[in-house]
Amino acid sequence: MKQYWALLCMNLAGIPQRLGLVLTLVIGVGCAVGVLVSMLAMGAGARREAMGNVRPDHAVLLSAGALGSMQSSIPKDVATQIRELPGIRQNAKGQPIAVPQAMVYVQARDRVSGTKIGFTLAGVGPGLTDYAPELHLTSGRMFRSGLRELIASNLCARKYADFARGDKRTMRGGDWKVVGNFDIGQAEGSCVVFADVDVLLAAFGRNSYNQVNVMLQSVEGFTELTNAVKANPTMHINVKHEAELTEESMRQLNGILNFVSYFVGSIMAVAATLGAANSLYAMVDGRHRETATLRALGFRAGPLMAAMLTESILLALPGALVGAGLAWLLFNDLTASPFGFTFHLAVTPPIVTIGASWALAMGAVGGVLPALRAARVPVTAALRAI
Repeated sequence: MKQYWALLCMNLAGIPQRLGLVLTLVIGVGCAVGVLVSMLAMGAGARREAMGNVRPDHAVLLSAGALGSMQSSIPKDVATQIRELPGIRQNAKGQPIAVPQAMVYVQARDRVSGTKIGFTLAGVGPGLTDYAPELHLTSGRMFRSGLRELIASNLCARKYADFARGDKRTMRGGDWKVVGNFDIGQAEGSCVVFADVDVLLAAFGRNSYNQVNVMLQSVEGFTELTNAVKANPTMHINVKHEAELTEESMRQLNGILNFVSYFVGSIMAVAATLGAANSLYAMVDGRHRETATLRALGFRAGPLMAAMLTESILLALPGALVGAGLAWLLFNDLTASPFGFTFHLAVTPPIVTIGASWALAMGAVGGVLPALRAARVPVTAALRAI
């Protein structure tokens, strides 16, 4: 250990004499970490946006066996029974806050590029504002039951044509009028449009809901509601936390973003590791005099190898800090819109930790072979080289 600490201190003290090689290593690692952190920030930002309005007292009921909302089908009579289940909060009028919802895919045209993108139009029953009190109308009014009227989020109105208050859209052979625009809490990741659920079902030739959204009396009410559903085998429905359903809906997008992040990050990491190894090889070759002298004085190969490997790992840390810092300065809170879902990139502490671990791994892998080379140089060969 004494030899190890002495060699490590000597190696670190000699960094100013090898500044060019050290900077090459730091910049390579910094670029790799910066790319990885900035791309992982996309997944973190997408998840933060999706979970922005999720509440612990919200639950969603789907048909048994459904993989998601679009595959679920709840008959109207079952939706009526759900309203009578225990554990559901009541509004000021004494009515249970249980909102049936049906969803259909429609297309919107981008105002700038003119390209079309698909999104979900949600038909909802009475009680939407009780279930989502964060919904705030910024212009116009709420849609009226029995009429072909829509309310659209302000994101829709800004990005896509025919979603501002007063616009009309033709769907299923009829005109639907946009009667209001709204903001909905902190989350504004995708275009959200609401209509009366019964009018939507009639227009699209359907007779069942996709899901029923309920507000619980308390967080513990979830267990009470679940037990009541299990006690009635004729209902054939499952109860899920809103957070669980949101996580499942984001799984595919997060999987794509994480795959791209680690794929590109791995390529950059391989390049940075090779660059680090080349720099360390050059350091070893330039320190034959030191190595020969130290070996002649009795320093063993093990401490020599361990000290060089530790030096490689420590030199990767500034690269990690530089890469993470640049990613935060350049990309944190930057707006991205893949697949029609808008969110802000988020460089979070867990992502920075992943980047730092990535850098340490690059330093360790890149330093193994140069450290072995330094430890295996024969004393006589090194002295002759001098």
